[in-house]
Amino acid sequence: MLRYALRRGGWTVVQLAVLSVVVFLLTDLLPGDAATVDFNEQAGLDQVAQLREQMGLDRPAAERFAGWAHGLLTGDLGTSLVGGGPVSGVLARSVTATAALAAVTILLLVPLAVVIGLVTGLRAGSRTDRVVSAVTLTLTSVPDFVLALLLVALFSLRLGWLPSTWVGADDLWWQRPELFVLPVAVLLARTVCVLSRQIRAGTLTSLNAGYTVQARRLGVPPVRLVLRHLLPNAAVPGVQELARTGDHLLGGVLVVEAVFAVPGTATALVEAVQNRDVPTVQALTLTLAAVACLLNLAADLVSRRLAPRTEVLR
Repeated sequence: MLRYALRRGGWTVVQLAVLSVVVFLLTDLLPGDAATVDFNEQAGLDQVAQLREQMGLDRPAAERFAGWAHGLLTGDLGTSLVGGGPVSGVLARSVTATAALAAVTILLLVPLAVVIGLVTGLRAGSRTDRVVSAVTLTLTSVPDFVLALLLVALFSLRLGWLPSTWVGADDLWWQRPELFVLPVAVLLARTVCVLSRQIRAGTLTSLNAGYTVQARRLGVPPVRLVLRHLLPNAAVPGVQELARTGDHLLGGVLVVEAVFAVPGTATALVEAVQNRDVPTVQALTLTLAAVACLLNLAADLVSRRLAPRTEVLR
């Protein structure tokens, strides 16, 4: 297990190094820059050139990458070309809201998906399984923006129970739990369906596995059989799906943030791209990519821990 963790962690470091180069190259290919955005079409070329020099945009790409990479290693994400403040401040403000939404969603997602997946897997083919399958298939087929608009129309506009957006919450959104209800409901609708179906499939596979059959022959109590033998192995595909779900949530879920005006990472990233604020775009993109790599690393390690027999098969 330790050797696998070290090998997998080494590949994660290599992935992050390659991603840093890719992110820099892609942002460097963006048409225009912050200097041209700041001036209108009537601005003179001398003014634009002077501003580009002040922002350091006239330096060679290799020199700019070296400076950026050195800043990453020393914890300096650079300065925003638009606001003038540190990029770390922009990152902290945007990630906080998105991370809060993601945390609440995952705290509700895991127990819901495990219970639904186990119940439908243990009772495969029953009426409960058919009803749940129909509901999950329906929710998975509904686009996020359609579901978000339907929930806003019903619970905000018609019933008036919940706020429709985060507008006006400012920095006090964490004191208003009602703001989370509709966005989290939209985020849960698709993810709980996908994750529960993964756990259901894992449950069906584990039910027919040799170790489960042998445990039944030995008279292992049903509760112990499910919790000790069946659930850890059934959860392996669910853990991988949960990592992908974490990527999806921490990516900001642009549709949800757009509909509910959540000041999260997706909103900040779109604004930075529009303003050609390259340091902010680079920091946000690399942060999201790093989180995705770390989540997948954690998922692989947890999966190996839950099903250590895969080490023997390699």
